Amino acid sequence: MNDQHIKHETEMLEIEPSSKANNLSVPIAIVIASALIAGAVYLSSGKIATSPKVTGDNAVANQQLPQGDTMSLDNIAAISASDHIRGNPDASVIIVEYSDTECPFCKRFHGTMRQAMDEYGKNGEVAWVYRQFPLAQLHPKAPKESEATECANELGGPDKFWEYTDRLFEITPSNNGLDPAELPKIAQYVGLDADKFSACLNSGKYAQHIEQDAQNAIATGGEGTPWSIVVAKNGKKYPLSGAQPYASVKQLIELALQEK
Repeated sequence: MNDQHIKHETEMLEIEPSSKANNLSVPIAIVIASALIAGAVYLSSGKIATSPKVTGDNAVANQQLPQGDTMSLDNIAAISASDHIRGNPDASVIIVEYSDTECPFCKRFHGTMRQAMDEYGKNGEVAWVYRQFPLAQLHPKAPKESEATECANELGGPDKFWEYTDRLFEITPSNNGLDPAELPKIAQYVGLDADKFSACLNSGKYAQHIEQDAQNAIATGGEGTPWSIVVAKNGKKYPLSGAQPYASVKQLIELALQEK
């Protein structure tokens, strides 16, 4: 991603509504019962129209410049066995999250998603797909941390990927504050071979994969992190931007579960 994609907002995120989306003939408006996401609109066609303003601690941590009319939820890469999936891959609702490990709002939202999986994942209703969206211009350490999670997956499979990612979010102070020396220590903590892990991390073999995830996030309308897309069983998609509180995430899950 080049520099023109990134703009940092410290207190307030301003997002211009999409005039094209507002002109579509069959808009479906959803107002989540939370002032934090009041006015959020999503369309069955996958085109995105976002609320004019999101403020406070639940705003996305970083803003990217809008990408114009090419943004569409329908641009989401197909979910496959190569994805990092927590829960039942055949769940009725799948939440695809694009995340930056050094984003403080992603750190918060990671806990929210774990809560959602505790409630909905055990019975197979909801699955969580984690994809990489490191914003290197803001958090230069984040891309290498993303590679570290991929190396954990290579060496230990899905369980170690999630253990590693959970631990990384647990200990990072965010905002580019994690000492890179902690990355092999986390590998040891979750039971991985430190030498093999370091060799993988130093190879840079996953850099291109991570960039592909990030570009897909942008193509779907991701303007910052965390950026998530809720996918119902019938393929209908709902945008979920920022570290929304659990009550709002739960309400959106319940809405998606009603789709057949």
